[in-house]
Amino acid sequence: MAAIDDVIMSEESRDLIAVIAAEVCKILKIEDDRVCDYITREFKDEVVDVAALHYLSPNQVCGTLLGESCAVTYDPNSDWNVTFPSIPKPPVTPVNPPKQGSPTLRILHISDLHIDRMYEPGTNTDCGEPICCRSNDGPPAPGVPGAGKWGDLRGCDASLKLMINTLEEISKTQKLDLIYMTGDLPAHDVWNQTRSDNLGIFNLVTDLLLKYFPGVKVYGALGNHESAPVNSFPPTDVIKGDQSETWLYNNMVDSWIDKADWLPNTTRATIQRGGYYDVLLYPGLRVVSLNSNAGNPKNWWLRINGTDPDGQLQWLIGVLQAAEATGEKVHILGHIPPSSTLPVWSKNYELIVKRYESTIRGQFFGHTHHDQFHLFYENVTTRRPINVVYVAGAITPDTQFPGYRVYTLDGSYANSTWAVLDHDNYYLNLTEANLTDKPIWRHEYTAKQTYNMTSLQPEEWNRVVGQMKTNTTLFNQFYRLYHRQFDAGPCDATCRASLICNIETSRADDSSYC
Repeated sequence: MAAIDDVIMSEESRDLIAVIAAEVCKILKIEDDRVCDYITREFKDEVVDVAALHYLSPNQVCGTLLGESCAVTYDPNSDWNVTFPSIPKPPVTPVNPPKQGSPTLRILHISDLHIDRMYEPGTNTDCGEPICCRSNDGPPAPGVPGAGKWGDLRGCDASLKLMINTLEEISKTQKLDLIYMTGDLPAHDVWNQTRSDNLGIFNLVTDLLLKYFPGVKVYGALGNHESAPVNSFPPTDVIKGDQSETWLYNNMVDSWIDKADWLPNTTRATIQRGGYYDVLLYPGLRVVSLNSNAGNPKNWWLRINGTDPDGQLQWLIGVLQAAEATGEKVHILGHIPPSSTLPVWSKNYELIVKRYESTIRGQFFGHTHHDQFHLFYENVTTRRPINVVYVAGAITPDTQFPGYRVYTLDGSYANSTWAVLDHDNYYLNLTEANLTDKPIWRHEYTAKQTYNMTSLQPEEWNRVVGQMKTNTTLFNQFYRLYHRQFDAGPCDATCRASLICNIETSRADDSSYC
């Protein structure tokens, strides 16, 4: 077996595997030839190492590398459980609305920037690759408009020009106390990325935020696209050396602690362990930033050992327990929403939210590129809503208008609830901007007013969801906001049921609340 391993692990074998995989990719027309060649080279080392350490069958290797069109992707998803302290859960008390005139904070939430430095106006938008509008895509077909000056809705990422315009607009029009940034900074050209490329974008975003928001603290979470290859986040106790994520975690420290001074030095250890951290923002409010790639279904390293990678969820319990003991409230940041993570990771996360529902005052995620939310419930019997996951839209256009969100938060004063009181959403009509060459950001909606809510507490969001099941006008309004005013076409009964079920689902592979 050792001899076989040596053969498999050799550079010659890795190159051969990449060549074979590329040919399979081309034959099955999974992507165009250029993407097939580049993507197999990009992932060859990761796939070989995972296969060697877990002894995947040929079918499992093919499915892991090329997806379900080749074979079923291997996913053991072995069960495991976090451990809770013996301290009983305290009685749940309602969150009372603050007195009129109480101080508030304003928090900007941006996500999924996907900055493409190769975006070029006038280029081909139908290049046959996952993203187009790039300098190497050439001109469009005769009679077909090329990529727009400010961006394009035909599957293209954000240009640096669009990103700068977005930050300039926000800095001029919004008074902010904090910024939450929930990941995915590089473009979607995952077949041709390097660590150097991704670190360049990471550090560029830090520089831009420092320029446009001096003195405002930014609290970020890692997206699945921050790594190269994409989705590659090996647990630090499993993989050492060149294949580890040390390069990315060290850059987080360099960029967010040493350069920007957004994070205190106390976050250094957990960032270097697994890309997560916690910070006391104000007396009484703590933020926790999770690396949700520890539950990413496309993180192949979890095939080797997916049991609470880097001890993150067990650590989270410790942070929440300490916060409960001292009366602190907590905001949780992440990239991939819990309902989109591995079922076993999602199950354990749900148990944590249920136990510490009175401590967690808000959850803020990204990844989907849509404006949406999810609800956590106590159980199927009572259906008592206990927590809300807020998912902001994306700045990258892709197939929707760019957008951002600003939360109004109760605080900072003695006995603040630190609850989200409302949120305002803004978007840029790219079609109009490209026609007039004058990008105009508009206020899209305010949550309380649009949904006729008395508060943004879980029970109020649950009431809105119940109304959407029978009120077609209300649902269509939600659907329009879900796409940030972009006309995505009609949503029939099946589509409607699916989207509402998605809201009521906080745990992967569990539709029991639908």
